[in-house]
Amino acid sequence: MVEKKINKKNVTKKRIIKIRKALSNLRKSNLLDFGRVVSVKDGIIEVSGLSGVFASEMLFIGENKMLGMALMLKEKLISVVIFGSDRDVNVGFRVVRSYKLVSISLSLKLFGRVLDGLGNIIDGGDKIFDSNIMRAVDTKAIGIIPRHSVNEPMLTGLKVIDSLTPIGCGQRQLIIGDRQIGKTTIATDIILNQKFYGNLFCIYVAIGQRQSGVSLLVEALKKEKAFDNTCVFLTSAADPAPLQFLSVYSACALGE
Repeated sequence: MVEKKINKKNVTKKRIIKIRKALSNLRKSNLLDFGRVVSVKDGIIEVSGLSGVFASEMLFIGENKMLGMALMLKEKLISVVIFGSDRDVNVGFRVVRSYKLVSISLSLKLFGRVLDGLGNIIDGGDKIFDSNIMRAVDTKAIGIIPRHSVNEPMLTGLKVIDSLTPIGCGQRQLIIGDRQIGKTTIATDIILNQKFYGNLFCIYVAIGQRQSGVSLLVEALKKEKAFDNTCVFLTSAADPAPLQFLSVYSACALGE
């Protein structure tokens, strides 16, 4: 029995030595921190190397440092979504880690502004604000038990909704229906009525819409003095599909 225990210890030591040698070889060859583009297709690239990358980590692609996010980690390759045009990426481009997860800045100064899918200010105003708080975009939402109970009403200002289907603060409510029946109108009316019936922070996410239509909405909110408590995330139809995909998660991270 003593000999068997000694043999097991020797085996574990040999495995640890092999693992350390393998890691040292990876560090020497830079496979942990660098990679090369193997294939490009529909806004998604496959990269060899980057053995030490984390899921949802921000990556820099090519000499122009195009942004990308590690989405799927395979044994030898990783799939990366790029926040730009795939025409600007070619096979053989170098991919570098940033050692940071895709995150968004959290600040009350973001309300009253228009942001893109990554949380960058795009309304043409002052883009500098003080915020030392960052939140990862791909994070688990707060569970049901830690949340406060729904005991405070959220008045929409629409008599039909407030009388038939009352809504409470913290409650999730969907507006479902066919096209061109007024779903967006209901949402914008709720935002406009908050200056009379409450002081809630509102987040509006526009995906695949025209910039002219969103600008008209922003001007209408400013005219009614309801834009100070509203944050608009805009990813138009001209933006890449991965950026449209990420905008919803960025808005939820800010809301949570």
